[in-house]
Amino acid sequence: MLWKLLVTSVAPYKSLLWGVLVFQLSQSIANLYLPGLNADVIDNGVATGDTAYIWRVGSIMLGLAFVQAGCAIAGVYFGAKLAMRVGRDVRARVFGRVGTFSENEVQHFGAPSLITRSTNDVQQVQMLVLMSATLLVSAPFMAIGGVIMALQQDVGLSWIMVVAIPVLLAGIGAVISRMVPHFRRMQRRIDQVNKVLREQLTGVRVVRAFVREPEETARFAKANADVTESALLAGRLMAVMFPFVMVVMNLGSVAVLWLGASRVESGQTGVGALTAFLTYLIQILMSVMMATFLFVMVPRAAVAADRIGEVLETESTVRPPAQPIMGMPTPGTVQMRGVGFWYPGAEQPVLSEISFTAKPGTMTAIIGSTGAGKTTLLNLIPRLYDATVGQVLVGGVDVRELDMDALWSSIGLVPQKPYLFAGTVASTLRYGKPDATEEELWEALTVSQARGFVEAMPAQLDTAVSQGGTTVSGGQRQRLSIARALVRSPQILLFDDSFSALDTATDARLRAALRTAVADATVIVVAQRVSSIMEADQILVMEDGRIIDRGTHAELLETSETYQEIVSTQLRAEEVA
Repeated sequence: MLWKLLVTSVAPYKSLLWGVLVFQLSQSIANLYLPGLNADVIDNGVATGDTAYIWRVGSIMLGLAFVQAGCAIAGVYFGAKLAMRVGRDVRARVFGRVGTFSENEVQHFGAPSLITRSTNDVQQVQMLVLMSATLLVSAPFMAIGGVIMALQQDVGLSWIMVVAIPVLLAGIGAVISRMVPHFRRMQRRIDQVNKVLREQLTGVRVVRAFVREPEETARFAKANADVTESALLAGRLMAVMFPFVMVVMNLGSVAVLWLGASRVESGQTGVGALTAFLTYLIQILMSVMMATFLFVMVPRAAVAADRIGEVLETESTVRPPAQPIMGMPTPGTVQMRGVGFWYPGAEQPVLSEISFTAKPGTMTAIIGSTGAGKTTLLNLIPRLYDATVGQVLVGGVDVRELDMDALWSSIGLVPQKPYLFAGTVASTLRYGKPDATEEELWEALTVSQARGFVEAMPAQLDTAVSQGGTTVSGGQRQRLSIARALVRSPQILLFDDSFSALDTATDARLRAALRTAVADATVIVVAQRVSSIMEADQILVMEDGRIIDRGTHAELLETSETYQEIVSTQLRAEEVA
């Protein structure tokens, strides 16, 4: 997966890749010629006292040094630019793929893992691209070129390279093969750290309310220690690698000087040639050592690329239709025909044989015990999930055949847990309709009973809203979420237990305002309080994923024992209060 990801990511930037190749090769060629010229100066200039030759060749060496420095700077610049763009593109691809996921895929990977894959894993691949652009061209070229140039200086010492290079490669390969499992384990444990930290930040109030700080601190410490353990194991292997490289390099240098001295004394080679051979040997071994930096990164980047590949290759279970239908014969109508739904891996269905019709200008309420499948049923309408069996129709068209944008633009959803994005009150309300006027915003705030507290804010519509809406209360957050849906003026309004955080008086005023403001819309409400749905045109009573009774409030009071039990329980609770 690593090489596939690199090829697809680097392919659009051929000009940058050519820049890296040209400048890195130019730098390497300059490096290879400098020791040979130095040998000529020693053997043909210094030995003979030819000052003019020394100045002439020395000037060439100085020019090559400047060329080498310039090419090195340019090569690193182009390599860094290439790596940054690859990282940007891979992050965008991962984010784009995650944006197409249904709830099934998000729950399969988990939010902490998706965050790690979008950040840390992409960074590992990005660093590999940078190191490859810096070393992958120059290191092999320097190693091969160094061997050729060294043989031109003294073939008799070549056996030192024949021994040193394979020993070096064998040692590095043995270390790297043992590092891969540690890197794979490390990435999984980073996921766990993110998961624990995310839970603790999100549930900080619960942690403090139950005085669980010591336990949560110990839980994070364990996850942190697990990552540290994996990192230390990989680090110890890395710590073995570089001393091993230095030992081989230094032993090779000693062997060259020890054996070369006798060859200089016998006249078989010159001092300059011996110096050049030693320089080339060091260059060769340095190239291998530089390549070890790259080899060290490959295992971890390969693990990261596999994890990124899992995201990129996962298709959403909610797929856009091949030939989408744009129009709706009966706009605003919602109908379910024999719908059933199983969560992946579940043994029992969450929903079974669900059938009902909701028409424009009517309110359909869904009530039942916790776990009856109310929220799951509501999520099938905007295709957060797809029904396992049966049909869900919106506007007279099966949602699996309807154009996704046409479907979503006709629906306004107020989720069970209202979430507000960071920005201002105005940007929050315009989330579904960017061109909404201030009059439309105030009208939606009036209907949702949020106008009063927004007008009391210092900057009113320009008041800052933090991520998640933590700067406002739960009831205010819920009312802003309702207003956000109303601004769109959708044909279908879905309320998933959206009035639970409101007091009874505010709830009553909101429902009265909704009857007028959305008189032509199809309203479907999931509720826990009977008082919120007493005026609904039809009430669906659910139990164990099935609709067991349906009718108006008055009808159900006479015919449904389950509904009677719910009503009597809530009335008793109100009387006690």
